[in-house]
Amino acid sequence: MSEGRIRVGIGGWSYAPWRGTFFPPKLPQSRELEFASRSFGALEINATFYGRQSPKSWQAWAATTPDDFQFAVKGSRFCVTRTRLAEAGEGIANFMDQGLVALGPKLGPILWMFAARRSFDREDVARFIDLLPEQVEGVPLRHVIEPRHESFRDEAFFALCRSRNIAVVFGDDDEFPCIDVATATFAYARLQRMREEVKTGYEAPGLDAFAERAGNWQAQGRDAYIFMINGAKVRAPAAAIGLQERLGIAPA
Repeated sequence: MSEGRIRVGIGGWSYAPWRGTFFPPKLPQSRELEFASRSFGALEINATFYGRQSPKSWQAWAATTPDDFQFAVKGSRFCVTRTRLAEAGEGIANFMDQGLVALGPKLGPILWMFAARRSFDREDVARFIDLLPEQVEGVPLRHVIEPRHESFRDEAFFALCRSRNIAVVFGDDDEFPCIDVATATFAYARLQRMREEVKTGYEAPGLDAFAERAGNWQAQGRDAYIFMINGAKVRAPAAAIGLQERLGIAPA
């Protein structure tokens, strides 16, 4: 069994408090993606949750980033906030048709983030999963679900995800439950408890623990995507860099 690939990154790349703390002073805003994509192995795109992006944007993102880089893409809120997930077919089709295939091999997992109020309904979730395409225009897709309700800690949910190689988010979060389960050939973590008074966002023991967990995923042959997202967001780049250093995967 070959080892998996670990990618560490942050959510987004345009955030004013990062200017002068992560981004070099006087770096033009137009070059922030270029800089961030050479600092990390992946970035999570948040804007796609709120609305469609233009084909030109997808093409520009692909052209700006290194060959070995990937984007994780957050699925549209219009698909996951409706009363019945099973009715999301048209929304999912529209989401897939916005031009994201321009990323080609730079397209990483697509994250479907469920509302905190949504409890597990096996039939509804099963029908939603059936709507998720395995490829678009020849580009293979990997999907991730982030449930934020304790009722998803259910073997029936895990079985549905395993049937389609869908990962369940490992979330380090004060507000929502952490469901730590292997359901796919890859892992996806969103770490959201950074503190501003800690220069690296997480204390050293916390980063050490995440590095050990990532190493275990890799040893199992699973790819791993680990994103520093919220909490003290200003510390996200430092936290991601600290984790990369522990894993020995800091880009040259």
